Amino acid sequence: MELIIAKDYENMSRIAAMKLMGWIAQGKSKRVNLAITGGTTPVRMYEIIEDFLKDNAFENVHYYNFDEIPVKDGTNLTIDSLYRLFYQPCNIDEKQIEIFNEKNFENYDLKIAQDGGIDMIMLGLGMDGHFCGNLSGTLNGFEEGCRAVSNHLNEKIEARLAFLSGGIDKMSEYYVTFGPATVMEAKNIIMIVSGEKKAEILKQVLEGPICKEVPSSLLRLHPNFTVIVDEDAAKNLNKQK
Repeated sequence: MELIIAKDYENMSRIAAMKLMGWIAQGKSKRVNLAITGGTTPVRMYEIIEDFLKDNAFENVHYYNFDEIPVKDGTNLTIDSLYRLFYQPCNIDEKQIEIFNEKNFENYDLKIAQDGGIDMIMLGLGMDGHFCGNLSGTLNGFEEGCRAVSNHLNEKIEARLAFLSGGIDKMSEYYVTFGPATVMEAKNIIMIVSGEKKAEILKQVLEGPICKEVPSSLLRLHPNFTVIVDEDAAKNLNKQK
């Protein structure tokens, strides 16, 4: 595992942007498959990358969303977020966007394999230690691939998804996600973490036991796992003392 500690969110975002741009640049000469994250943590990273992509065509790069939350009105929260944050501002061609959703999740591990595998997946870290849609309390085991997860497993999950979808009456019965086995098959994993509110869970992920209760702890077993954090998120790590 490689741990990179940046001074603050801006510097963390710049380091993450450089890492992602390095992968994108390889698309000049070969196919590159990248799974990227939505949410608030990568916002500045994508703003930085926008200038890099504006005048360059990296048409061999293919982008994958690693989870999807369908809503009864027909919208899909994850892909809509990625279009808003990255695909549209950076003028990513539709043919480069690989859609993962509730219609194809059952065969998506096979699709990934046929595409040549995921070269790099960039993840955030949830407050419960989750990665992708693998929330604490939803895993039967780390061997699961792409899967559907009930929105009604517990009150915490239900409340979170009701908030995201605009109310419990708008929620679908389940969401879909790359499972632990799918993510661990990626050739490289990068996790970006920012802010003091993530400090305690980051400590559990990087220094606690590897367990289903803290799903991201599994990622420490990956041979090419890079964690990019700011000082606020890293404040509780023993590596800092």
